[in-house]
Amino acid sequence: MVHFQQSPCLSFRRPLVCLSWMWFLLNMAQSQRPEEDKPNILLIMADDLGIGDLGCYGNDTIRTPNIDRLATESVKLMQHIAASSVCTPSRSAFLTGRYSIRSGMASTDNLFVVRNLGASSGLPVNETTFASLVKEQGYSTAIIGKWHQGLNCQSRTDHCHHPHNYGFDYFYGMPFSMDLSCWPDPSRDVELALGSYLWFCVQLLTAGVVACTVGKLARLISVPWSLILFAGMFVYLLGYFWFQSLEARSALYRDCILMRQQMISEQPLKAQRAGTIMVDEAISFLERHRQQPFLLFFSFLHVHMPLPTTTDFLGTSRHGLYGDNVQEMDFFVGKLLAAIDDLGLRNRTVVYFASDHGGHLEARLGKMQLGGWNGIFKGGKCMGGWEGGIRVPGLFRWPGKLQAGKVIHEPTSLMDIFPTIAALTGGTVPQDRVIDGRNLMPLLRGEVVHSEHEFLFHYCDAYLHAVRWHPVDSEAVWKVHYVTPVFQPPGAQACYETYFCECVGKNVTYHDPPLLFDLSRDPSESTPLTNATEPLYDLVIATASEAVKEHRKTIIPVELQLNYERNHDHVWLRPCCGVFPFCLCDNEDTWSSKKQQVESRPSKDANTGTFE
Repeated sequence: MVHFQQSPCLSFRRPLVCLSWMWFLLNMAQSQRPEEDKPNILLIMADDLGIGDLGCYGNDTIRTPNIDRLATESVKLMQHIAASSVCTPSRSAFLTGRYSIRSGMASTDNLFVVRNLGASSGLPVNETTFASLVKEQGYSTAIIGKWHQGLNCQSRTDHCHHPHNYGFDYFYGMPFSMDLSCWPDPSRDVELALGSYLWFCVQLLTAGVVACTVGKLARLISVPWSLILFAGMFVYLLGYFWFQSLEARSALYRDCILMRQQMISEQPLKAQRAGTIMVDEAISFLERHRQQPFLLFFSFLHVHMPLPTTTDFLGTSRHGLYGDNVQEMDFFVGKLLAAIDDLGLRNRTVVYFASDHGGHLEARLGKMQLGGWNGIFKGGKCMGGWEGGIRVPGLFRWPGKLQAGKVIHEPTSLMDIFPTIAALTGGTVPQDRVIDGRNLMPLLRGEVVHSEHEFLFHYCDAYLHAVRWHPVDSEAVWKVHYVTPVFQPPGAQACYETYFCECVGKNVTYHDPPLLFDLSRDPSESTPLTNATEPLYDLVIATASEAVKEHRKTIIPVELQLNYERNHDHVWLRPCCGVFPFCLCDNEDTWSSKKQQVESRPSKDANTGTFE
């Protein structure tokens, strides 16, 4: 016979025990509920990825099986918009939920981004990021990968713009950005070896000068002062000529560094292996924090030029180096998602995937395209309001909470992540400033069918180039362009002669009357509407103009961080892991003890050309 233990509450003869038991269960439930209601958050952001590069958004020539599978398990956003078409301002808006013009992360000089690690520009520390919000709710926070929001202010070690000052407990990655100089050609091997040899010689000579000086002063040795002075001058000249040679050649030593927390771990970084190390760091972070709520922002260096790609993926795509790099990024996304599953965190983790803006059309080597594809959308990176530069992938996965496979065509923004994270974690959105993002959870859950964004404003640097209007009672999505870049050469669809389009000056066109498109009928913005072709033309233009006027009333002038006054190179601000100017180091000792490759590298089937 099976005996069941009787609950104390089943006995009316022990009412005090019953009440005590019920009080205990109630408190247990209340103490557990907050943790259960606070999901882990994994934010994955690609760099310069075109929306047309992914299978789940229509590409059938580049293989992205892991991101495509994530899309089938997610809510997919079809009109997901970056706040800027270039890196630094787009990411500052993503972090803060505010247009970058509000925080001063813009310029009037066509400078676009934080230009180097010797600049004092960066995200103002009085801005609140989503990491700061969730940290107050007991979350562990980390950013791994690209930062590009500045580093130093007054000295090379003050780290005033370091992620630590914006709510991130842990940082591993590039404080700057992947740049053309960061993947050196083979001739740089000689340069790096020479730098290490010179630094070794300088150390020996310096030690000798110091020893001789001390010995001479103590009358222990008899060495002419002229010889000691000559040796000291020789050390100085070695350093001077090495510094001048670096100034004349590239930013490889100045900007292409990896940091672990506050310390430089590689200078210059070994770009080809950086992606692998960062995925390992991310998985290690997940393992360390699996028992507590966490927010991990994995900020890819992929797929930004110069596209450093491991040999396992070189030659695996039909689109050259760019396609190889996209497919490697997809593999790394698969590793992150597999780690979430292996750690039993799948149902407790919100996963978000996006790109910071559209693909870089001008990135080419001869006839070989080294930038992304933006699908049917016109324009690309650094092109103000054209759709190709600001429409990006947007995937949200939360098993059991969000409907897998759901597709939303309403306008949404990267800025929406800030208030959405606040809603998910119980954080409070700041009330002392304008927050331009909107909480996406009601839209993602299907509680509402329309986006809260009636208007979205599209900036190029500090200049407003376009506005989008989605009336609540209409299917139309109106786009009004006031300024557009001049493509070069004539007849081209990008700015090939200047490499980046400009935001102001002789290389832009000011439209009066403005250009008007209905994205619901003409998503590629191919045929401007006129009074003759659109009955609502005057109404739309007037409504957009009034919206712009009201929006500008909310912009409080602040110092523009990306203007030249703050955004140019200062030698004394450049980070250095050695003795300046011999800034060379490789402190990734733990990496060398790990496996040289991430486990389960994909193998290419010789017959089908597909990954197993």
